[in-house]
Amino acid sequence: MGLRPFPRGGWVNPLLLRAGCLLAMAALLAACGGKPPALPRLGPDDVIVAFGDSLTYGTGVQPAQSYPAVLGELIGREVVAAGVPGEVTAQGMQRLPQVLDRHRPRLVLLCLGGNDLLRKVEPPMIEANLRAMVRTLRDRGIAVVLIGVPKPSLLPSTAGFYATIAEDLQVPLEGDVLEDILTKNEFKSDPIHPNAAGYRKMAEAVAKLLREAGAI
Repeated sequence: MGLRPFPRGGWVNPLLLRAGCLLAMAALLAACGGKPPALPRLGPDDVIVAFGDSLTYGTGVQPAQSYPAVLGELIGREVVAAGVPGEVTAQGMQRLPQVLDRHRPRLVLLCLGGNDLLRKVEPPMIEANLRAMVRTLRDRGIAVVLIGVPKPSLLPSTAGFYATIAEDLQVPLEGDVLEDILTKNEFKSDPIHPNAAGYRKMAEAVAKLLREAGAI
């Protein structure tokens, strides 16, 4: 097999070109399927706080069917449900310190931004508020997991700034489960909230992420 010219007159061996492409594809696949950023190992008495809005509160189901309650059962840890229906990220920023002072968690599961998106708050503002909350947690030595929320539409998809924050700040992200839940009627109690099966699916996804990140 002979050499082939590059457009600018150089020459390349096709076998080397093919090998380079295969290596690049392998690296890309490895990055997509890699482990999330590591979390500290949680002790049996460490407290986890699920912080968010109605998706954390469990709107549409009984308290025992909310995702924090189900998650606590799945992982055998205390998970405090600190969800306030209707809350936007600006309000969450103000509420977060008092929740941390009260419960002194080792880990916070941060799921906010849905109400901002419904109210058409500009995405850069939502992102800035979420980043500020992550920094508040980090400054206190508290680990954080980010849970992405879909943009409201006929075909909901997770807002892109969650992945940006997760990559920039090296925060574990569960960015798929709510998108999956809110695109399937069998998992919803209304257009924007899961039912009991949906909240269980959410809890299972978070539990899986915590195991992959080494927290449990």
